[in-house]
Amino acid sequence: MSDSDRAGTLRVRRNECAPLERLLADVRSGSSRVLVLRGEAGIGKTALIEYLVGNAADCQITRAAGVESQMELAFAGLHQLCAPFMDQLDRLPPPQREALSVAFGLSSGGVPDRFLVGLAVLSLLAEAAETQPVLCVVDDTQWLDRVSAQTLAFVARRVLAERVAFVFAERTPVADPERDPLTGLPELQLRGLPDKDARALLVSAIPGRVDSDVIDRIVAEARGNPLALLELPQGLTSAQLAGGYWRPDVRPVVTQIEHSFLQRIEALSTAARRVLLTAAAEPSGDMALLRRAIERLGLGADAMTAAEKTGLIEFEAQVRFRHPLVRSAAYRAADPGDRRAAHRALAEETDPALDPDRRAWHRASATVEPDEEVAAELERSAVRARARGGVAAAAAFLRRATGLTPDPGRRGARAVSAAQFAFEAGSPESALELLAAAEMGPLDAFQRARLARLRAQIVFARRRGGDALPLLLDAAHRMQVPSPEQARETYLEAIGSAVFAGRLNGPDGVRPVAELARAALPASGARAVDVLLDGLAARFADGYVVGAEPMRRALRAFRGGTADDDIMRWLWLTGPAAADLWDDEAWHELTAQAVRTAREAGALNFLPLALTYHAAVHVHAGEFDMASTLVQEAEALTAATGNSPLGYTALLLDAWRGADPRASVAIAARLDQAAEWGEGRTIGTGSYLLSVLHNGQGQYQAALDSAGKACEHDDLAAVGHALAELVEAGVRAEDRVRAQAALRRLERRAHASGTDWALGMLARSRALLSAGEDAERSYREALERLSRTRIAVYRARTHLVYGEWLRRENRRSDAREQLRTAYDMLHRFGADGFAERARRELLAAGETVRRHSAEANDVLSAQEVQIARLAGAGLTNSEIGAELFISPRTVEWHLRKVFAKLNLTSRKELRQALDK
Repeated sequence: MSDSDRAGTLRVRRNECAPLERLLADVRSGSSRVLVLRGEAGIGKTALIEYLVGNAADCQITRAAGVESQMELAFAGLHQLCAPFMDQLDRLPPPQREALSVAFGLSSGGVPDRFLVGLAVLSLLAEAAETQPVLCVVDDTQWLDRVSAQTLAFVARRVLAERVAFVFAERTPVADPERDPLTGLPELQLRGLPDKDARALLVSAIPGRVDSDVIDRIVAEARGNPLALLELPQGLTSAQLAGGYWRPDVRPVVTQIEHSFLQRIEALSTAARRVLLTAAAEPSGDMALLRRAIERLGLGADAMTAAEKTGLIEFEAQVRFRHPLVRSAAYRAADPGDRRAAHRALAEETDPALDPDRRAWHRASATVEPDEEVAAELERSAVRARARGGVAAAAAFLRRATGLTPDPGRRGARAVSAAQFAFEAGSPESALELLAAAEMGPLDAFQRARLARLRAQIVFARRRGGDALPLLLDAAHRMQVPSPEQARETYLEAIGSAVFAGRLNGPDGVRPVAELARAALPASGARAVDVLLDGLAARFADGYVVGAEPMRRALRAFRGGTADDDIMRWLWLTGPAAADLWDDEAWHELTAQAVRTAREAGALNFLPLALTYHAAVHVHAGEFDMASTLVQEAEALTAATGNSPLGYTALLLDAWRGADPRASVAIAARLDQAAEWGEGRTIGTGSYLLSVLHNGQGQYQAALDSAGKACEHDDLAAVGHALAELVEAGVRAEDRVRAQAALRRLERRAHASGTDWALGMLARSRALLSAGEDAERSYREALERLSRTRIAVYRARTHLVYGEWLRRENRRSDAREQLRTAYDMLHRFGADGFAERARRELLAAGETVRRHSAEANDVLSAQEVQIARLAGAGLTNSEIGAELFISPRTVEWHLRKVFAKLNLTSRKELRQALDK
């Protein structure tokens, strides 16, 4: 769009200019802002962007634009945006600097997590904004390479006080809104111009006389689209414009605009059209490269001049098309042979040392018949893309390599590898298509086993029930000969699938799978994962009591210096296993190490899982505010990364707090969803949560029913804890038969576990069913044992039930002491349901309960509490920012609010204020 066209468009877009002006004012005043401009092609997004840039002379402006043919080049868009600031790369913390350097191909190293790259970009922009506000403009985001789009969306969600503004322009309709990384960001939806404004724009753009009927028809067909208003008349003769003899077009507006561009292209000479085609085929806009390619094609300067005279393209320092639709029209309308010739020329003129991946892509686009040399070059590009963290790009390179591979066996192997990368990139449908293609080739035994395992993993990722179980068992069987180690891992995944399926997998549950895994491969303690497989196999094949010792060995193996990748990869099994064994130290250590490892590695795809698992540890420690902070961080990260939310720990918090009347509804809804999705274990864990909730609210029959349901199946990390709830509910609901039966089951498990947590819960449960000295002795034992653990919530509840028993024994003074301790602890935790139980008992014991004063945690947000704690522990703003994936300036902004709310003046006062 020319400058005069943009000026005309903006004259009728004043309402849309105002939000952009406010955005600039905010960023100048020290805030960060994000805005997504959405609308169909030609609606005026680019004109508004140019208006914004033209009014931001006091800002550092950096730009990027998506190009359809460049979508498979990893980090291409991000590299465009960061290029002006790369001279400040050395100022970033080493992990961030290394991640960004590897992503951009400036150095070699391990595969960087794309969100650590995102943190590096955030730090880079924040560093640049220290001297002058930064305006980041990204046009045609629908054509950004996926990893760039995801990373920029992540950064946009983390800016707050950095003097950085992001403005994205995205064409609608979006193909898949749920997978669009920009979904949920502040947006401005551009609509068509009102008829009055559309008429004014049209008349201003057409010289000479125009028939009023023609104006009406163009305005009606353009539907307020500015580019359509400016382009549709280009295809009409002066007689048609003046006389009104013109047939309306019923095609969509965007199609009409592209057709208008196509008509203008077709009017050019063959040489000029090939110039446009070659420019369209090379998305980088490199003028020197384009000139060399044009010369190789035998096209002269006259052809370039003719193409430029149309106004469809500009040849300056960078090649620029009038509109992206010109590029697509020039490329799609060209003869296939001419397209291949253009790509061939561009490939031959691209330096293989400086840009081997772009050269490989051009060579592939110039090739029709299978060609092993080209396929091998694409495979090398895939390896480089994967090393930089561009998994989607690696999948695209390998997919194209698969189609160009002449040897059937090698073609199948490449298809399996492409499917693996596609799955990792979040494209399971594409992965399944590639697996189907691979199956048609002559794969060897290992490749067929690999294919079967990948298909099973895709099914498990989509639906964590039993659907994947037979597929995983088949894959494990296939793996036994070619790769025993991978076979054991696959059997472990199969056990995990059976654990998740739980009661919905049949009455025998996990046992048949565990027996099959143990019979298929001999026990091996070479790796921690092998010990974990042996432990879980024993746990479910031989029962809890026999399996306790093998499970202890497995947890020791993972706590004894296991590789960080294994800590993260298998936490979904080791975390629940530690809770199942009542091993609070292992539970804390494994989840804390997983969080620490994920933060250090920037593994934001995994970090939300680690955060929620570690939050559950904090819940049991009575640290509800810290747990809530971690849950909120996990929810923010899943929103930023586009992953599915992890809701269990949030429901765990609701159950223990006991104050939200909607908690039981939310948990019940999760149970219904679990049944629908085949997640039987969630039925067990959810029923346990309901039993906690109901016991806190004094609804003992409901608690008994829920605990009973949880105990119907041997769900990992659920049934043992539910047994303790069942004993308490049974005693209070006067169903001692069920309570006694639960106690007997609990005794076997607690003795097999042998931890203070397990034996403390056993003593507590025995006390509830005892009388006289036996009861008192058991209560004291329970308190002593639980005091040596991290499990403060059950220690507080033990004070509660002990006090309740003492009051019923008419020992009111002793009862008040226990109940006061229980109330103070439970109130401090935020366990309002149980605290209310303690308050009522205190009143019945003759004590008036004092009101607690407001605490720091009551006036600070969850993130403010987290930042304040880290600052109180002595971390610098940079260290806090790196841990929480925000910038140091945002940390400083939050701390100023904390100081104001708590009336503090220094960091030294923070720890004391938060501990009160």
